[in-house]
Amino acid sequence: MIIGVGIDVAEIDRFGAALDRTPELAHRLFIESELMLPSGERRGIASLAARFAAKEAVAKALGAPAGLHWTDAEVYVEDSGRPRLRVRGTVESCAQALGVRSWHVSLSHDAGVASAVVIAEG
Repeated sequence: MIIGVGIDVAEIDRFGAALDRTPELAHRLFIESELMLPSGERRGIASLAARFAAKEAVAKALGAPAGLHWTDAEVYVEDSGRPRLRVRGTVESCAQALGVRSWHVSLSHDAGVASAVVIAEG
């Protein structure tokens, strides 16, 4: 049963400019592993914008409740390259209250826009 669906888009240049203006913003939005590629290099702005869109989509899939923490939703990639979602803290509590048992996430970025779709399944 689908409990919620969220979608969001982020303009890549605008997101990058926000990170440039406010360097600590990256650490308010992402945990360290989200900022880095498996190779140890810093993840690109388009990829980070897509992850930010996924976090926004998670909130929408949960009904956009107040009090969610950005770093309580983590986007990671399986060895196969498939993006996945790991939740903890405020996001996990809200998801449990709604009966969410699994997540589906899709990320994309092209033509200056990053997007994400998240499905919360119960």
